[in-house]
Amino acid sequence: MIDLYTAPTPNGHKASCTLEALEIPYETHFVNISEDEQRKPDFLALNPNGRIPVIVDREMDNLAIFESGAIMIYLAEKAGRLLPTDVKGRSRVIQWLMFQMGGVGPMMGQANVFSRYFPEKIQPAINRYQNECRRLFEVLDGHLAQNEWLADDYSIADIANWCWVRTYKWSGVSIDGLENLQRWMGVMRDQPGMAEGLEVPFNLEKLLKENNQKAADEFAASAQKTLQT
Repeated sequence: MIDLYTAPTPNGHKASCTLEALEIPYETHFVNISEDEQRKPDFLALNPNGRIPVIVDREMDNLAIFESGAIMIYLAEKAGRLLPTDVKGRSRVIQWLMFQMGGVGPMMGQANVFSRYFPEKIQPAINRYQNECRRLFEVLDGHLAQNEWLADDYSIADIANWCWVRTYKWSGVSIDGLENLQRWMGVMRDQPGMAEGLEVPFNLEKLLKENNQKAADEFAASAQKTLQT
């Protein structure tokens, strides 16, 4: 059994979608970031960096693993799926996983910070990060023009990138004209476990949609608070 400590963010969904895709039993523990639960001693004992997600593998003497990419690799190796064992195949998956972790995730995260959460609008910063996100999307689109998946076959690299790219509207980035990326995103939505993984720990998008602007403003205020502490 896996214990998943998480919140409804793209990085959190990377872990939950992977667990669902691999059909690994797990128990969810919601970490309320707006209440600074990720900075409490019990959580810091699992991840000294105070970030979600974290998993604990009870079958491995309660081994704690933090960093979403490391979690995905661990789970894929544990299940023997979604990560090739041959050197070339594994390398291709890891490259595209790192593309998300070093590019797509940080750039979209900064686009969110400056366009949604920062107390003042600094337009050059907003432009810089949104433009870089678009450039990264174009890299994905170009690669997907010649490939069905990011690596040789469907893998954790696809899950990792999709969990972030799918939130393009929140980041204020257009996917207009990126037909290959859009095709891949549509196929990814239908992959087993993706819809279920997005419901963990709860469906934030549904909450924001149902409560409209008020909920969106409250979420942004909560995110802004985390920047100030």
